[in-house]
Amino acid sequence: MLPWLPTSPVQFPSLDQALDEPDGLLAAGGALTPEWLIAAYRRGIFPWFCDDQPILWWSPSPRMVLFPREIRIRRSLAKRLRNAGFQVSWNTDFAAVIAACADARSADEGTWISDDMRRAYMALHALGYAHSIEVWRNGHLVGGLYGVGMGRMFFGESMFSREPDASKVALVHLARHLESLGDGLIDCQMHTSHLASMGAREIARQAFISYLDQYIQGAQNSAPLMSARGQDGGTINEGGR
Repeated sequence: MLPWLPTSPVQFPSLDQALDEPDGLLAAGGALTPEWLIAAYRRGIFPWFCDDQPILWWSPSPRMVLFPREIRIRRSLAKRLRNAGFQVSWNTDFAAVIAACADARSADEGTWISDDMRRAYMALHALGYAHSIEVWRNGHLVGGLYGVGMGRMFFGESMFSREPDASKVALVHLARHLESLGDGLIDCQMHTSHLASMGAREIARQAFISYLDQYIQGAQNSAPLMSARGQDGGTINEGGR
């Protein structure tokens, strides 16, 4: 039977108990508080559920990841990075990015980024754990992504594009930022052809947990990936370079 978690204390079952079908489903219940979410990500667990479901927690195996040095930039994307006139920033409008991601998912397939999920990640952003990367053109938000950063780990949650390749531009800048910190890892959670085309690949759950131990290195309440506070946003780079 699937374990049902109380709202307190924070306690997840062993990852060995995750189901094979559906792949990685570990438990239900708990809460979407920062305490629960931080504990989950540190263990390689993330929430994913629809409005008509309880909170569901996952740790799939294999795990889709992107090593920053392995990002694949095809000729057309390289040209867009140089010449498209994008400006790229981080943490300047987290609320707009998560709202745009929710809208994009809703239009495509119905969204799992519910109001409760948005509030939960806004709370993480206020604590300096959740981050957004924004892609702008002429002052308009045209793409971006958001996720959770701990140490040199970035746990990607969602991305969106309003112009061709805008989300890819955000991902490239994230990979470059991690590489500038001495490498790291981007958690893509589950396989998609879009991410595979950019160099993401699958690894076993135990290998993923080993990378967590390596790259987070005790960053319980400090050493955030980008900024100590979500409101301390800044420019990473400009797309015209």
